[in-house]
Amino acid sequence: MAEHLRDQIPVALSTSSVYPLGVAEGFSIAEDLGYDGVEVMVTHRAETQQAAVINAHVERFGLPVVAIHAPTLLLTQQVWGSAWDKLHRSAELAQQVGCDVVVAHPPFRWQGTYASQFAEGIKNIEAETGVMFAVENMYPWRARGREAKMYLPHWNPVGFDYPHVTWDFSHAATAEDDSYEAIKALGQRLRHVHLTDGWSNGFKDDHLVPGHGNQRVAESMELIAQPDFGGTGFDGVVAVEVTTRTARKVGQRERMLAESLAFARTHLGQE
Repeated sequence: MAEHLRDQIPVALSTSSVYPLGVAEGFSIAEDLGYDGVEVMVTHRAETQQAAVINAHVERFGLPVVAIHAPTLLLTQQVWGSAWDKLHRSAELAQQVGCDVVVAHPPFRWQGTYASQFAEGIKNIEAETGVMFAVENMYPWRARGREAKMYLPHWNPVGFDYPHVTWDFSHAATAEDDSYEAIKALGQRLRHVHLTDGWSNGFKDDHLVPGHGNQRVAESMELIAQPDFGGTGFDGVVAVEVTTRTARKVGQRERMLAESLAFARTHLGQE
């Protein structure tokens, strides 16, 4: 990442925030609104998988890629082959586009040795590549009032031996978790943040504009902005990951993303 961005916590835009628009539109909107960088979510679309295409956008819009989101969602199970291949190829893509963080979801229980060896496996890939794998918090799946155990060892990475973690406020809302307390507990293990919001409503993953749900998002941003957070300060990136698919009017998507950026700047003490 460019050295000048470390003068303050960078605020990036996830390409998932402009869906169904593409990577080029994500970079363009990020530049127009004044974001510091872009997180690229790898999907079925070839443009999200090709370093040459992504690097062309980096050059054109003057924004760095700050993270690669590995295709570990249920909807991207067919992208890049086996579970381990997804992680290796994500690390390779990160190296090719000049970033050092890959966001990955915890494994599903049915993924066999990948699930049981996940923690050790990502440490090995990190050692081989120098790319950090920030494991993202998810949420329990509930049906008829009962929780289905979908992830191994757990949907919440806080209590497990992951050296790097991504915290997502919308997932925390769905899990009925307290983001502020989780982030405080993570300290220096917090490597990446998905800035969003949500309501504690059982299963719906809202990905709202921050401040539009019931998570302690503002307090959490103010916490990580403290110079002594985790002992030495937060050394990661805050990436806006909100749903704008509900945008219908001209400019509505851009207003949602501008509001999200302003929220981040305000509560990180950058305005």
